[in-house]
Amino acid sequence: MNETDFDDWVQQTFAETQGFTMLIVLLGIGDGRIDLLRSAYLHVIGDEIRWPDMTAYLDGSGVAWDAVVLFRAGREGLVKDDIARDRLDQLVRAMNGDRTLIRDGEFLNRDGLRLRLDDAEPQPPILN
Repeated sequence: MNETDFDDWVQQTFAETQGFTMLIVLLGIGDGRIDLLRSAYLHVIGDEIRWPDMTAYLDGSGVAWDAVVLFRAGREGLVKDDIARDRLDQLVRAMNGDRTLIRDGEFLNRDGLRLRLDDAEPQPPILN
């Protein structure tokens, strides 16, 4: 048993693919909003990466982040850099219009544990 859901996911996904490209979108969460902060991709060629290594990588983005969502770039496992860039661009553009796409990825908090995205309840207007 690993310490985080991230560790479990990486090991399981690597076992299925023997290498895969991960699409990464850093998220800011607050005041009922989810903001897309930064995005990147990473070629995973072994299952040794653990959550502390990943958070160091994510912290290198230079932004304060609350959560991350990870996706496989494709069923084929590893993809070339130009394909990864194109798929990441398409993903971010789609997520800009529809945050529920987060449900299709591995949605993790800063501790590497899975989060769940529930439908938002309509909020009554606040009158002053």
